[in-house]
Amino acid sequence: MSVAWNQILWGQLGAALDMLENAMLACPDELWSDPSNKPEWVSKGVVGFWYVAYHTLFFLDLQLSGGVVEGFAPPAPFDLKELDPAGLLPDRPYTKDDLRAYVDHCRKKCRDTLAAMTDEKANRPCRWFTFDLSFAELMVHGMRHVQHHTGQLNLMLRQHVNSAPRWVRRAEPALESAAEAGE
Repeated sequence: MSVAWNQILWGQLGAALDMLENAMLACPDELWSDPSNKPEWVSKGVVGFWYVAYHTLFFLDLQLSGGVVEGFAPPAPFDLKELDPAGLLPDRPYTKDDLRAYVDHCRKKCRDTLAAMTDEKANRPCRWFTFDLSFAELMVHGMRHVQHHTGQLNLMLRQHVNSAPRWVRRAEPALESAAEAGE
């Protein structure tokens, strides 16, 4: 892929991740793990704000790995329960610090993945559950997933504290090209 397209993907996917982090940071402690404030889509039981953020990060991490479950391992303290068809929940609500570290992990992985994406990698076929798509399309799908759940979190914030973080136009800093990075 051209450096321009890699920059565009990073700028927008990184901005979606920034907006997710901003929603997490804006969440008051009493809303973070309040099970009475759950989005309608959550069918796994009684969970709160923290779970939506975790779910979003877990699947972005998996998508940045090409959607391949075999060999995938999220960073500690996270595990693979999110993939269990029985809908297993984590053993405890994750803290903001836990999930901020996961945001940092995903941000670095996203930057590294997109900076290294070539036409060959972008066109590599991927299987995402029942969908067949290219790796580049999987990245756009991941961006839409992050935006979707960030919108849910911002709605929860509006309903609870009548405020939500502002729009992030583009992630900064821009990606370095392989030549600029000295590779």
